[in-house]
Amino acid sequence: MSELQSLLERNSAFAARQVAADTLMPSLSAQLPHVKAIVVGCADMRVDPALVLGLVPGEAVVMRNIGGRITPGLLEQLGLLGRIGEVAEAAPGGGGEFHLVVLHHSDCGITRLAGDPALLAGYFQVAEDRLAEKRVGDPRAAVAADVAALRAVPGLPPAWLLSGLVYDVATARVEVVVQPAPIASPA
Repeated sequence: MSELQSLLERNSAFAARQVAADTLMPSLSAQLPHVKAIVVGCADMRVDPALVLGLVPGEAVVMRNIGGRITPGLLEQLGLLGRIGEVAEAAPGGGGEFHLVVLHHSDCGITRLAGDPALLAGYFQVAEDRLAEKRVGDPRAAVAADVAALRAVPGLPPAWLLSGLVYDVATARVEVVVQPAPIASPA
């Protein structure tokens, strides 16, 4: 059996469980689920944010990229996501508390690229002399840098709670590096 066939069989079993439990998601045009968070995480197969954080479908938008980093491309995707919500007339959190979570992890493959500054500078779209600001070699410093970068984005709703976490691949535990706080302080 091919890997694809195995995946398709798993999907058939998944679909059957969803139908039996009456948990199929409504269409986007019908009503968006009550999303409570956006989680930005790494593409690493060992660190699926939905599994690590125990998320259920409809509870969070999970966005993944190399390193789980805040890049210009990710900011563009956040903007598009916000626009989709506007068009669908859906408020994140359903009017309740809403979280933006940056989730990095130990033993991240991006740390192995520290010796290739041109490649990383291109990924982050910064000059090589600014690459040190990205703290690629230290997940705790990197998550703090990414949270700070998000705080500097003027278009994000100031009342959203923003936090930074690091998942330890050796222990499966999540550490809060940046405590949840509103993106912007009330004026």
